Amino acid sequence: MDLKDHIRGIPDFPKPGILFYDISTLLRHADAWQVAMGRLANRVRLYNPTVLAGVESRGFLLAAPLALKLGCGFVMLRKPGKLPGATVGLDYALEYGSDRIEIQADAVEPGARVVVVDDLLATGGTMAAGIKLLQNVGAEVVAAAAMIELTFLHGRDKLNVPLEALIQYDH
Repeated sequence: MDLKDHIRGIPDFPKPGILFYDISTLLRHADAWQVAMGRLANRVRLYNPTVLAGVESRGFLLAAPLALKLGCGFVMLRKPGKLPGATVGLDYALEYGSDRIEIQADAVEPGARVVVVDDLLATGGTMAAGIKLLQNVGAEVVAAAAMIELTFLHGRDKLNVPLEALIQYDH
């Protein structure tokens, strides 16, 4: 099955000149969703993770069911003020400005084998920040995974771990 057949491109969203790759069309197609999760599970399983970390918010849609399928834990990497209890955060630069990502202070045990999961890898800034944050709290980040990689933005180059991507767009 060609998973690209189930992903809709929406021009000029969220702003003019951007082509948004919408995974909601894949998520609502039961067979495509099963195939995508099976393929992602096969790739992520090779890293023997104990925890998957989903990046807010579409990363949660992939990481939570994938963790269940693989028999490992799931933690959330979120925007500031979204997690209860003590948190640890990391500020990072974006193309135009900055952002912050946080995790609960007790979310991962030191030495946990973590794969960071998001729906799409574009410029790599958020994924790289998530990896660094997890490393800062003592996790061993063994890989990153995404359903879609926009290869022309070279986000993979910002990551210090292997990346598994199911679908690649070159433009």
